[in-house]
Amino acid sequence: SPKSFQPNGASKEALQCEIEELKRKDLALDQEIAQLLSEGYSLEELDKHISLLHEYNEIKDAGQMLLGKLAVIQGVTTKQLYPEYDLELSD
Repeated sequence: SPKSFQPNGASKEALQCEIEELKRKDLALDQEIAQLLSEGYSLEELDKHISLLHEYNEIKDAGQMLLGKLAVIQGVTTKQLYPEYDLELSD
């Protein structure tokens, strides 16, 4: 019969460390959620903010892509287009 797979010691230790790190992150996120809830935020409100942030990031990515294509067409860098469109480099 085939032997069942057992990770070697190093892999097992690495997985154990990764599990512990994920547990720490989970606990930190639970504490952050508890803090926000204690400040009066609701889970629905937090979900809405997260959804809006995702939407914002998608729109920003599309804008960056368009600026990149425009820069190629004009033969300049994207950075050079920012002043032309009143954009800050931190945008």
